[in-house]
Amino acid sequence: MLFRSLFFITSLYAAIPSSAATAPAPQVLPPAAPWSGKSEQLIVSASDRLATPAERSDFRSSPSYAQTMDYLRTLAGSSKLLSLHSFGKSLQGRDLVYVLAKKPGAEKSDTKKPVVVIQAGIHSGEIDGKDAGLMLLRDIAQRGRDDLLDAVDLVFIPILNVDGHENSSALGRPHQHGPDSKGSRTNGQGLDLNRDYARLQSPEIAAVVKLLQTFDPALYIDVHVSDGIDYQYDVTYTYAGWGTYARSRATADWLMKTYHGDVHAALVAQGHTPDLYPSWVDEDAPEKGLRISAEGPRYSTGYGDFTGIPTVLVENHAMKPYKRRVLGTYVLLEQSLKTVARESAAIVAAKTRDRADRPVQLMVRWEREAAPLKIKTFKGYRYDAYLSPASGTTERRWTGEPIDIAMPVFGVRSTREVALPAAWWIGAEQQGMIAALRRHGIVLEELKQPRTMLLETVQLANGKERSGLQRAQKEWTLPTGSVRVPSDQPFHLLAAALLEPESDDSFLATGYFDTALPLESQLPRHLLAPMADRMMAADPVLRTRFAEALAADATLAGDPQARLRWWLARSPYLDRARWTYPVLVERR
Repeated sequence: MLFRSLFFITSLYAAIPSSAATAPAPQVLPPAAPWSGKSEQLIVSASDRLATPAERSDFRSSPSYAQTMDYLRTLAGSSKLLSLHSFGKSLQGRDLVYVLAKKPGAEKSDTKKPVVVIQAGIHSGEIDGKDAGLMLLRDIAQRGRDDLLDAVDLVFIPILNVDGHENSSALGRPHQHGPDSKGSRTNGQGLDLNRDYARLQSPEIAAVVKLLQTFDPALYIDVHVSDGIDYQYDVTYTYAGWGTYARSRATADWLMKTYHGDVHAALVAQGHTPDLYPSWVDEDAPEKGLRISAEGPRYSTGYGDFTGIPTVLVENHAMKPYKRRVLGTYVLLEQSLKTVARESAAIVAAKTRDRADRPVQLMVRWEREAAPLKIKTFKGYRYDAYLSPASGTTERRWTGEPIDIAMPVFGVRSTREVALPAAWWIGAEQQGMIAALRRHGIVLEELKQPRTMLLETVQLANGKERSGLQRAQKEWTLPTGSVRVPSDQPFHLLAAALLEPESDDSFLATGYFDTALPLESQLPRHLLAPMADRMMAADPVLRTRFAEALAADATLAGDPQARLRWWLARSPYLDRARWTYPVLVERR
């Protein structure tokens, strides 16, 4: 059965009687195909003193927050290679913890080791990364794999969404094959943390962004579990814009070529079936093909792309058994450490090139191309069509029979780009915006005394409106404490995405100014019409332009309110009746 959305399932539960809700949960998943692989040799006996909680349960369950921390404290207490650190607190008061794995004495070296940051549980029901990471840390600390730290340091976040992790249920993610109980997708605020990198509304993502600034990793890995239809792949992964539409081209090229090749080969050698993460044009009609697209900095991958950090999104296939997914994740993480150790100089060079690049435009709108970029061989499963008594129509039922499918892959084309200016200016009164930019590590130049200059303004009807942007040059006097945000800086793309009003991740687009209003209300119609009549009588040039506008636009001619707005726009009163976006632009 193909799930259209978790929202549908949640709504269905809410609508049924309580007696039915307490009945045994119906079976959702088809039987899993049998699998065995070389990576099974990574599992230690359940009786081993340092067997992870998942290993002890034969991967039927995953440990709670408290059990996870207890295991990590035991592991760190037995090895000088590991140390535990708190890097923030959740809204429910739980510590956000990372494990630092490094060889003692490395800080005395003149050469700084590259750092790999591995993050698990941003969506806490998708917790494969936690249990794979516990196994990997155990093997590094106690089973002879400390060689993985010879040329790299590891920062491991076992659970990012700690509050959601503890909101665990056997009914969580019914389309996912294990563990028995799963945490929630959202945090204690009800936020999807993998949509919060630009806004920083949650303490968890604010803490992670600060951690990324502290370590500036050579590689950032964010481990998830995918939704979607049934197919043969067990471990899939991708990069910002699927690599193709990444903005930081040098790091994207390294990820797509060197990293991808290394990880793919390692997974195949261990008995797994990896591929680039598939995203569907229409999940209810998979034969329509796959899609790849650009993305913004609200996501972990997009944020890495906009800040020049090589970032990998792991999306294990939800319909594969938990043991298989965890083992595949272990293989991917282990190979990532090896690749970064070998490729450190190439990664530094790629990051340096991307942060030194100064594009003159930012793509802010795009649409899917009509023709596919390519046709790829996709390892899927055959499905049967059957008449569902429940839905009353034809549905799909997966058979488990492997099939190779010639699948079209569709890309996107740009439909709107904005020119990047020399700088953006923000008045001293916008302390919230200024603080947010500082939290992102964006370079700011603060005015020590007032300054008057000609700047470009953007006006709209109000702070909630995104259409009808009007740009104009105007002389402004900026007070002491105002800031200049130069586009000539390493995080130029992130600054543009946050400040350009047409960007989907801007302060404007994400609702920061939803309650902002113009200085004055607009003139009422009973006063506006007589004023327009007087303007028409007094100015023959405007009168002629108005007649030409009416002749050229039948909609304008037939809309009395639009006709009056035409005259208001040419009066001196419009400026105060429209809201000015508080980001002023210094053009080159």
